Amino acid sequence: MERAVKVWAALLLPALVILALDQAAKHWIRANLALGEVLSPIAPLRDVFGITFSSNTGAAFSILPQAGDLFLLIAIAMIVGILLFYRRMAGERWLARFALGLVLGGTCGNAVDRLTLGYVVDWFLVRIPNVLANVSNFADHAIVIGMGLLFLLSWRGKPAERGASEDSSRRLQ
Repeated sequence: MERAVKVWAALLLPALVILALDQAAKHWIRANLALGEVLSPIAPLRDVFGITFSSNTGAAFSILPQAGDLFLLIAIAMIVGILLFYRRMAGERWLARFALGLVLGGTCGNAVDRLTLGYVVDWFLVRIPNVLANVSNFADHAIVIGMGLLFLLSWRGKPAERGASEDSSRRLQ
């Protein structure tokens, strides 16, 4: 029983922390900034970093703004998929469990926005002059970091697994 609590805590604690931070930041943004208003808290970095209130009905970079309901359905499917997959994860794999918690928390944060507001609140403005401007939020960053960790963990794999797959591919040749 105690192991089960630790295993689920490895998923739910990071997810709840991300969800709470994300929703608190978005609440502050909506309460204190007008849509499109930009704050530059670090004057020397004003050309590359700012805090703004942006509403996004689409995906990353405001892609497909008319497909908000589709992205909500995808988020719900991801949440269910993460929970089902998590139940079947073998071994300790604490970093993978933590990474899934980041993805779960970020997905929930953006889904809550879509359900309650009809759009996702983005506020973290990053600009590369004459190249790119992007507005994101804690949930987006948690998803990217979590997915990056999962990619690195799967790419790295266990040495025994790499050796076994190399041996079996040699046998096939």
